[in-house]
Amino acid sequence: MLQRHAIDQTRPLCIAVLAMGGQGGGVLVDWIVALAESQNWIAQSTSVPGVAQRTGATIYYVEMIPVRPGVPYPVLSLMPVPGDVDVVVGAELMEAGRAIQRGLVTPDRTTLIASSHRSFAVQEKLVPGDGISDSAKVYEAAETAAKRFVAFDMADLAEGTGSAISAVLFGALAGSGALPFAREAYEATIRAAGIGIEPSLRAFAAGYDRTVTDAASSSPPVPPKPASVGKLYPQLAPIGDPGFDALVAEARTTFPAPLYGMIAAGLRKVADFQDVRYAREYLDLVAGFQRLERGGDPALTRAAAKHIAVAMAYDDVIRVADLKARASRFERVRSEVLAGPDQLVYTTEFMHPRMEEVVGTLPTGLGLWLESKPSLFKAIDRLVNRGRRVQTGTVRWFLPLYVLGGLKRFRRGTLRHKREVAHRDAWLDLARKTAAQDYDLAVAILEARRLVKGYSDTHARGTSKFDKVIAVAPRLAGRADAAQWLRRLCKAALADEEGEALDGALATVETFL
Repeated sequence: MLQRHAIDQTRPLCIAVLAMGGQGGGVLVDWIVALAESQNWIAQSTSVPGVAQRTGATIYYVEMIPVRPGVPYPVLSLMPVPGDVDVVVGAELMEAGRAIQRGLVTPDRTTLIASSHRSFAVQEKLVPGDGISDSAKVYEAAETAAKRFVAFDMADLAEGTGSAISAVLFGALAGSGALPFAREAYEATIRAAGIGIEPSLRAFAAGYDRTVTDAASSSPPVPPKPASVGKLYPQLAPIGDPGFDALVAEARTTFPAPLYGMIAAGLRKVADFQDVRYAREYLDLVAGFQRLERGGDPALTRAAAKHIAVAMAYDDVIRVADLKARASRFERVRSEVLAGPDQLVYTTEFMHPRMEEVVGTLPTGLGLWLESKPSLFKAIDRLVNRGRRVQTGTVRWFLPLYVLGGLKRFRRGTLRHKREVAHRDAWLDLARKTAAQDYDLAVAILEARRLVKGYSDTHARGTSKFDKVIAVAPRLAGRADAAQWLRRLCKAALADEEGEALDGALATVETFL
């Protein structure tokens, strides 16, 4: 006769953690499992890795249940089930949003804990225009979908405490009270791990305290406000260089105070790209538009200050090499990977120069001569035009980049610079001529420069779209809605990489011109 056993109906606690590579998701889950086991619970963790760093986060899953005398060892699930998850932890805001989309967050059960900072996904970066997802929508969805929503910038707290975001998330988990364990048990778990104890405890305490404080305020989390212009841009103030400081003093007397931030950013960008004399040229170009203002909001000068700086600080081979060989870049990479003083960090980068970039770096006469020799051009292109993976931290690759970056003193004599200046001047001449008849259209012409960006093929595609849009501007002049149509064309140009939307918009414009 078979013996009957009652099915144990005790439900385990279910926790899902969504994190990207480098955010310490595995460490966080190890802490959660160790915490449970230290409190006489049974815990099991599994993980499903994403496809790559930003095309899919790793989903970690933990189930835990208290040990009960006389009860057989439980069979725990290997993956989360929609509608049955008690805690969801998102190491980045959009990962929390994806958890909501998957149905892992429910209003009757789930505590959702997420860092409000953004690490932009590949799909967001691929869009030629602004492809960044709206953080506010995640907040709105979380308030509806979650039983409790805990959100603040945990990456910032981690940086401030010298630790990783996983420790702040662990503190937020403790502060939320979603698990039946005391704070001391969490801290003991960190100590028992034996790695980075003090920084991790500082980050844990910061996350815990912030979560408890936010809960006491009883106010729902709100999306972080965009930084104001004053915070985004440096102040128009002296830096200690006599030539640059003279430009700063002149700018303060030439331009209204609301433009100081943008002018300061432009001056620094252009001077860093080339030198103070180049920054002098930038200031003169912007001042020319200041003289065309008609009173009120200086929209024309603001657009000029922003986009002339971008046009003058174009990305060429010299600029790319200079940035890659800077000590500040190596320090930033070491900081991002949390490298210790005694650790070596090598950065492997992919470089694929085209012959056009090589010719552009040559003196104007030599570059034009080489372009006039198709056979020689193609022969050299076969040697140059191929992808390379290089370690910029090695002498073999650092020295060539350092030397190439130092060639910026000769940049004004290169073929690329000559062409960039001619292209820039034609664009600015059109804006100046248009400003007298149609101020708004002139502003739109200056803003269209945002289509030109990037390096190599990306720059070529952007320039092609820009030229198509600008060619239409004189034909739109005289229409009351000329500026609106030019901005629509720019929006269409940013809609896709291939330019199909722009071609359709241009066809529409042709119907009424």
